[in-house]
Amino acid sequence: MEQWNIWLERELWLNVAIVIVATALIYSVLRAVVGTLHKRLMAWSKDQDGSWPHFIAVVVGRTSRVLLLAFSLLLALRLTELPGNWQSALSHTWFVALALQVALWVDTGVRLWSRSLVMKKSGSYNPVMTTIISIMILIVVWSVMLLSILANLGVDITALVASLGVGGIAVALAVQTVLSDVFASLSIGVDKPFEIGDFVVFGEVAGTIEHIGLKTTRIRSLSGEQVVCANADLLKQIVHNYKRMNTRRIVFKFGISYDTPSDKVRQVSEKVGDIIRATPKARFDRAHFLGFDESQLTFEVVYIVQSSDYNQYMDIQQEINLQLLDALRELDVRFALPRRDLRLVGERMPTLEVAGLPQHADTDTDGGTGDQRLPRFS
Repeated sequence: MEQWNIWLERELWLNVAIVIVATALIYSVLRAVVGTLHKRLMAWSKDQDGSWPHFIAVVVGRTSRVLLLAFSLLLALRLTELPGNWQSALSHTWFVALALQVALWVDTGVRLWSRSLVMKKSGSYNPVMTTIISIMILIVVWSVMLLSILANLGVDITALVASLGVGGIAVALAVQTVLSDVFASLSIGVDKPFEIGDFVVFGEVAGTIEHIGLKTTRIRSLSGEQVVCANADLLKQIVHNYKRMNTRRIVFKFGISYDTPSDKVRQVSEKVGDIIRATPKARFDRAHFLGFDESQLTFEVVYIVQSSDYNQYMDIQQEINLQLLDALRELDVRFALPRRDLRLVGERMPTLEVAGLPQHADTDTDGGTGDQRLPRFS
């Protein structure tokens, strides 16, 4: 009977009414403040996607209505006198509500950040790396929030943290190959040795990067097939990235005949320089008579192509070769051909007998007739 009398007390219902009215008023004020701030920030950041005002506006808009109502109720309960155990529970509830709301704000900020990087058209960010980093941050945020709430509620989390650490080590040892490729993907995303669309050469592979994944990188080779390489194995090799080559240094050689006079040899060097200087997107460096090779006078030419495009380089080299061919013809200078001279010193020339021709006796060195003959060729 006494328990029912408690519910009939006027003071209890008065406190309940005060809490309900105060909760409604406080909730309305908080909703109005949050809504006004969100609208002002969105209007300020209009047509400025990716700016800080837009970022803050989206985060503010993620404020939970349920948690706002919980905050309003907690503030209203302070207007009444509560027992000691209720005060302790109230303080724990404050922390839980605040931790959940902060986690929601951080979650929204991280997702918005990763989405803005992935959607950028510049291609300077690796979407796989961005996604992995955002997932790792979200895992850390929600794990810390959960552990903080449990610790605030009086739960001993020491054993839980230790077990998570041991379990993490066991999982890492079991999938260490996969993890090595994952961290290699992170390294590629952070260090950016190459990006999608770059032309790379390593080992016997030459092609264009098509996809940088969580475990593998896919390359479209020059012959047309797709080459799939593990990220960890790829980073262990020396990679030549030709997409980032601003200029190309070209060295080529050619040879002219040994019969060429020295004055024309000098003119050849001058002609080569004039040809390269007149060629668009080619910067002349040097052209020298390098040395005496087995069957030619060798020239070495160096010039710089002001482009990284391989096809354009080949067009320039072809034009230089054609003009060099015409210039040497004008100078009456011949390109060298493979040649070898044989000389017999201290011996007489052999006599060859051909069937059907009259035979003549050979004369020895002392005037006699030689009897030795080489085999006849018929």
